[in-house]
Amino acid sequence: MTTKYTEDHEWIRVEGDIATVGITHHAQDALGDVVFVDLPEVGKSFEQKEVAGVVESVKAAADVYMPVSGEVVEVNEALRGDPSLANSDPLAAGWFFKVKLSAPAQVDALLDETAYAALT
Repeated sequence: MTTKYTEDHEWIRVEGDIATVGITHHAQDALGDVVFVDLPEVGKSFEQKEVAGVVESVKAAADVYMPVSGEVVEVNEALRGDPSLANSDPLAAGWFFKVKLSAPAQVDALLDETAYAALT
């Protein structure tokens, strides 16, 4: 299982041809208390870097970008019901959606943990 990061502060964890996507600790720290998430529709396809959702906090709203091209196959309904999961457990229970990769090679161009740490 490989975890990569984007410069827009999303993380992506790839297992086979399915990737789980969420926001990083850095993103949730910057946003503050998350109060609402707008998740993409299951079955909808996105290109890499296209806006796939929105996260709103008490301080601001931010777009969630698709780290790789693909089709959304699942959304985190628990997050929709309890947006604070994006704060309390952003790298596990606070995941946003799962996507079936249409261009798996795009994952290779994303940041590894060391490069992301240097960015932040």
